[in-house]
Amino acid sequence: MANDIAANLRHLPGEQAAEAIAGHIGRFWDPRMRNRLYVFVDAGADGLDPLVVAAVKLLR
Repeated sequence: MANDIAANLRHLPGEQAAEAIAGHIGRFWDPRMRNRLYVFVDAGADGLDPLVVAAVKLLR
């Protein structure tokens, strides 16, 4: 799902896209979903869009 959000916001410049992804996840994702995303990123983020990884850094 996070990769889909990144795909929809890819038209924005890099940092702005990461901020928009972080904003979306922060507003609309349940805390449990965010925590699972954090664990996934910590485990290597295999297959996760780099913009999502950048967004997670902003969320933390």
